[in-house]
Amino acid sequence: MDPEIVSIEQTNLLGKWRQMTLEADETVSLWQSFMPKRPTIPNRTDEFLYNVTIYEGGMNPDTFTASTPFVKWAAVKVAEDDTIIEGVEPLTLAGGLYAKFIHQGPAYEFPRTLRYIYEEWLPESPYLLDDRAHFERLTLDYRPDDQDATEEVYIPIVKKQG
Repeated sequence: MDPEIVSIEQTNLLGKWRQMTLEADETVSLWQSFMPKRPTIPNRTDEFLYNVTIYEGGMNPDTFTASTPFVKWAAVKVAEDDTIIEGVEPLTLAGGLYAKFIHQGPAYEFPRTLRYIYEEWLPESPYLLDDRAHFERLTLDYRPDDQDATEEVYIPIVKKQG
């Protein structure tokens, strides 16, 4: 499962967020609260859903545990981030290099994909993890229980020095 290395420009999103941990995962309720707002958001520039994770101080696979807090966003991409809609907030994804992986399968198998990325691919790659948002891009018809579900997984990276 080799990734595609892509350069992404700064991206404007509108969505909802919550702080959580893997132990107290609120991803499902976050998306349930966001999806009714999605049709009311103007200036959308694509038809994807963005599942964004922000780790304060960066993501460190060596110290990350089920109780490590992070902020999760349910969002859509927009042309401008100055649109004011009750119940949603702007988020700007910083541009830069990302390793783009494809996760195929139901959401409960996603940890296996992450283990591969952080424990096998990243240590052997010419890249280091960067302190930017991690995100998945999902289609509108995405179903987490679907055996054939596909997610684009974007991991922020920088080239190793030397």
